Amino acid sequence: MNDSEKLPAYFLPHGGGPWHVMDDAFGDPEGYGKLKKYLEDLGKNYKDRINAVLVISGHWEEPVPTIYSSESPALFYDYYGFPEFTYKLNWPAKGDAELASEVEGLLKSSGFSTDRDERRGYDHGSFVPLMVAFPNADAPVVQLSLIKGLDPRFHIKMGKALEPLRKEGVLIIGSGMSYHNMQGFMSESLTGASASKQFDEWLTRSVEKNNAIERNELLVNWERAPKARESHPRSEHLAPLFVIAGAAGDDTAISDYSGLLMGINISGYKFG
Repeated sequence: MNDSEKLPAYFLPHGGGPWHVMDDAFGDPEGYGKLKKYLEDLGKNYKDRINAVLVISGHWEEPVPTIYSSESPALFYDYYGFPEFTYKLNWPAKGDAELASEVEGLLKSSGFSTDRDERRGYDHGSFVPLMVAFPNADAPVVQLSLIKGLDPRFHIKMGKALEPLRKEGVLIIGSGMSYHNMQGFMSESLTGASASKQFDEWLTRSVEKNNAIERNELLVNWERAPKARESHPRSEHLAPLFVIAGAAGDDTAISDYSGLLMGINISGYKFG
């Protein structure tokens, strides 16, 4: 890529469990088919333009930002009750020790304490969408944890520290869900659908604000949004969005994906 090019940063919906290898797609082949095509197209667009991927998943929280990078990365099958073959998936992504060290340095320079984990493996919030987007693992991958407590300001600050990586060919991806209430997904009632629609509309309006300061302040106060806690009983699947909003700096964002998944509104966003 051109050294002067600054890559966008993305917040992606990663779906449920190992959906990408489930024939029935949780009973929603149309919804998951649309998400699969979106991820495939994203991967095709970037596989020859990037040097590495830094992914922040809603499935990893630590007391301080913790970096997973290994010479021989593993997959962490952190889902339950699925067929045996889903616990034998392989994906030949490589780690990136240099990028891991740079991430560590940038965070420390911004006042964060950090830690390393060389054994955990990529959790399914990371490897599932990345396996779909980059099936050949065209670029090395480093994963970064969330911070326990899920404070939006801390996560925006963490993302801001990582913004320089976008000029170095690093594709920064926050992997979560714009709606994450398992009872809402499983209830097959209109309650979850209505809550997700109201929250999704608020979230998209907020993310697409032209002023990054105003956007980030709205995200910090996300609990004031319509149906906020009905959509996120915990905010771990929203927190990767805070990191990406920080990594965007002053760049604006657009809704890059919008669809229904099991009757629930979900969205993804492109910053920059």
